[in-house]
Amino acid sequence: MLQQTTVATVTRRFERFIERWPTIEALAAASDEDILSEWAGLGYYARARNLIACAREVATRGAFPNTAAELSELPGIGAYTSAAIAAIAFGEQAPAVDTNVERVVARVHGLKRPSRNEIKRLVLNVMPVDRPGDFVQAMMDLGATICRPRNPRCADCPFRKDCAAFESGDLEAFSQRRLRAQRPHKHGVAYWIERAGSVWLVRRPAKGLLGGMAALPGGEWSADAPAPVNSIGTVRHVFTHFSLDLAVVPRSEPEGEGWWHPLDRIGEAGLPTLYKRAAELALAEQRHAA
Repeated sequence: MLQQTTVATVTRRFERFIERWPTIEALAAASDEDILSEWAGLGYYARARNLIACAREVATRGAFPNTAAELSELPGIGAYTSAAIAAIAFGEQAPAVDTNVERVVARVHGLKRPSRNEIKRLVLNVMPVDRPGDFVQAMMDLGATICRPRNPRCADCPFRKDCAAFESGDLEAFSQRRLRAQRPHKHGVAYWIERAGSVWLVRRPAKGLLGGMAALPGGEWSADAPAPVNSIGTVRHVFTHFSLDLAVVPRSEPEGEGWWHPLDRIGEAGLPTLYKRAAELALAEQRHAA
């Protein structure tokens, strides 16, 4: 949950999630729809689908892997996450390298464009056999709070005397952030179909963005701006790789395979943020018209 989502947002949701599914076996036995509904609003829904697949794989194995190599074989667990779990949970000397750790090591060694493998090798060289998990977490926190990208707090850094970047006087020249490509923009339509106090919802395809989530029906998103008739309004949403303008358009007949969901319980539908905002727009327009 903490991948790309703040601690403040995650804390309450994590507690509720764990209370509902306290064991990996319980999570593995739950339906995709229930888990995705519980995840609604946290974003980055591929994480939830990977979590489901991972729980079921662990349940099939009968035990949780305890090495970075084995952990990396599980769905959704890459090199960084597997190393972090192995070091923190199981005491393995596994070099977990995120952007914060990369920045610390690059500055200490005076490396302007280091490869990730080079950083891992340098981390492993100084990682203690005893309590490697504490070392991993300390390095993460050092990069996040002391060795920051801008305005680093060098006076508080334990590596200051051995830091090549500090010695050079130009800390920001080391391990600079890579420039991001310009985010493309897309357009789409969501149909608001209401009848007898309920709204028609569908489930998005299992694969792809917002896969398996409850949603308002609508066509594919594309770079071409549509010209929807009778649009209630437009919701703008920013995903990782593109931004989207979603026009909300009323219709009278159901679209696609779905179900009627009571409007007075719309908060229980498990809508992701994009469609939740679209529903709020439609309901606000109704109140204004009344």
